[in-house]
Amino acid sequence: MNVAVDSLSLEIHAGEIFGLIGPDGAGKTTTMRIAAALMFPDSGRVEVLGYNVVAEPMKVKEHIGYMPQRFSLYPDLTVAENLRFFADLYSVPNSERIAREERLMQFSRLEPFKNRRAAQLSGGMKQKLALSCTLIHTPDLLILDEPTTGVDPLSRQEFWGILKELAASGQALFVSTPYMDEALLCSRVALMHHGRALAAGTPQEITKQFQHNLLEIVAADVPAVRKKLYACGPAGIQVNRFGDRLHVIYDTEQQEREIRSCLSQDATEIRAMEPTIEDTFVSLMTAESAA
Repeated sequence: MNVAVDSLSLEIHAGEIFGLIGPDGAGKTTTMRIAAALMFPDSGRVEVLGYNVVAEPMKVKEHIGYMPQRFSLYPDLTVAENLRFFADLYSVPNSERIAREERLMQFSRLEPFKNRRAAQLSGGMKQKLALSCTLIHTPDLLILDEPTTGVDPLSRQEFWGILKELAASGQALFVSTPYMDEALLCSRVALMHHGRALAAGTPQEITKQFQHNLLEIVAADVPAVRKKLYACGPAGIQVNRFGDRLHVIYDTEQQEREIRSCLSQDATEIRAMEPTIEDTFVSLMTAESAA
């Protein structure tokens, strides 16, 4: 039997961005859907804002804002009309609706485009509109499932700037992402793999769990250097590719000498480096797979 989420325990506080980090298939979306009371766990207990997701799903839904990977905007409606539709959907009082719509359009930098149809918006603008629609009923907890996947780098940066502002205002945010650079933007994170949290804490706390040494290798032909390392390098090392570089995880000085000797004619540069959160994640995943 496949288990999507196994023995997962998370706590999210007001005023923080809690990131659920992991590759596709790690169980992030299942976790998000359970937290949003859209799925029920087979075992265990899940409480969101003090409400049991199984016994009180409607109470949970009243107090959260959930933005799935594919948020259903109405393409033929304008930005303002989409906000108005979701305000009506959430029964926002008429006395508050206009003020909320205007505030959200300004906050999300969409005010100049309020009369533009959603179908004519860029990917980044659509995500900002989706976030605004999710916020229209002032939820206590925002649950965002991979909100920046497929969005260009500048729009990703702008979107995370908005999330930071929300957290600074006291909003609790639960965000999933496959991007390790976004983990550094979170207050706390959980690294998820095969339905389990391998580590949880601040990005700095997680990086401190790296218990090995690390070399970064720069070379003209990275695939060839990686192949050679496995042929003549020492046993017991991990070699991971990061773009045009290799990160080699090792433990002993003897291993380092053998690595440097093996690549003395092939590497442009070999240097010791501090681990990143991605190095830590890869190391933890490898250790779990070997267990």
